[in-house]
Amino acid sequence: MVSATSVKDALQSVAPVAALEVQGWVRTRRDSKDFSFLELNDGSSLRNLQIIAKNTLPNYTAIQRLTTGASIRARGALVASQGKGQSWELVAEDLQIVGASDDSYPLQKKGHSAEFLREIAHLRPRSNLFGCVFRVRSRLAFAVHQFFQERGFVYVHTPIITGSDCEGAGELFRVTTLDPNTPLRLPNDGGIDYTQDFFARPTYLTVSGQLEAEAFACALSKVYTFGPTFRAENSNTSRHANEFWMIEPEMAFCDLQGDMDLAEEMVKYLVRAIREHCGEDLGLFAKFVDKDLLARLEFVVERPFQRTSYEEAIQLLLASGEKFEFPVDYGLNLQSEHERWLTEKHFKCPVTVFNYPKEIKPFYMRLNDDDRTVTAMDLLVPGIGEIVGGSQREERLEVLEENIRRHKMDPADYKWYLDLRRYGSVPHAGFGLGFERMLMFVTGVANIRDVIPFARTPGSAEF
Repeated sequence: MVSATSVKDALQSVAPVAALEVQGWVRTRRDSKDFSFLELNDGSSLRNLQIIAKNTLPNYTAIQRLTTGASIRARGALVASQGKGQSWELVAEDLQIVGASDDSYPLQKKGHSAEFLREIAHLRPRSNLFGCVFRVRSRLAFAVHQFFQERGFVYVHTPIITGSDCEGAGELFRVTTLDPNTPLRLPNDGGIDYTQDFFARPTYLTVSGQLEAEAFACALSKVYTFGPTFRAENSNTSRHANEFWMIEPEMAFCDLQGDMDLAEEMVKYLVRAIREHCGEDLGLFAKFVDKDLLARLEFVVERPFQRTSYEEAIQLLLASGEKFEFPVDYGLNLQSEHERWLTEKHFKCPVTVFNYPKEIKPFYMRLNDDDRTVTAMDLLVPGIGEIVGGSQREERLEVLEENIRRHKMDPADYKWYLDLRRYGSVPHAGFGLGFERMLMFVTGVANIRDVIPFARTPGSAEF
């Protein structure tokens, strides 16, 4: 029995092969007097392998009825192709129809809009564009692990169900087994009695694995998480989703400078990895999605990143003369349009902005000596804006307790987190890299819904 060979490996063959088996889905079929020519794709490559089916095959009549989307298995000789644009083709000695496809198959040999393809998310990986997107996604995930493993980081699996609101913003999906129609309530309208719930307390889908990663960094020194996170944020922009993946390293004995160094090094590393291993897929993005993509990726790899304080960034924006949709003022968050102006028009390269006002950042960030700013940093890239957000964490117990109270949170809810400052506290830092935003950056794809297999956005959880 001949084991199946991927289309990618068949196309990369250095010599003819007498007996080869391939399997996949038919992209197109055309017929001549004595042959049918099938374009086969199995997802391993952007390119198709041409299968030549002779009219002497016993099921040739059925082969002539094959339509786009049908699945087949073909066995025969891999020979040099006589056609243009392809090195090899397979002359089938045996061709089995595994699964037929009828005329209602929605993917045809023509351009389809991104909006239409989102409606058939279960089939869009079979399209050229989305095949490329998800091969790059796979390779990028592999590169993330390579980056940290090469640097001695320990991979930690942090919980998806949590009792902590890491960001303090309250945009949480609640996890409960209580009957929503008849929840048990405390006397005198004291609210829902969560002691009767599954975990005997309010619990949520995690917005970040950072707090738990800090606990492990305070034992293993350098750790990282890489998993799904959830935000119940009613945002319908091209950059936001309610379920997305985050990469979150945490480092003991590290300050803001070391944090910024690692974030910038990581972005460069990931871009290099995709350029090295996904050239064919990047070629499609550069041709059909973003013609400036390859030049921008090369620029990121070759040029040093710029750094500027938040206060300096505000001054640059105010002096720019640009008409922004959102206001610019000290004490306000930078919006995507501000971030893109800094990266695309002013610095013309990725920018790391640091030392933000304490009022607009979460409780866990270390307070600077000026008592006005915290040791926060955001890494901004052209075309996207913020791609990394991080900080040096507050390691001083009394200051952290005051931060929690200032954010109108209860220190008692964070006893275990405060314990890390009681028992051998050290300066430590970390950041979060949005995996989908990184994918958007390296592919040029403009909408986060198109780099996630099945996007979860407000009003959308169909698949």
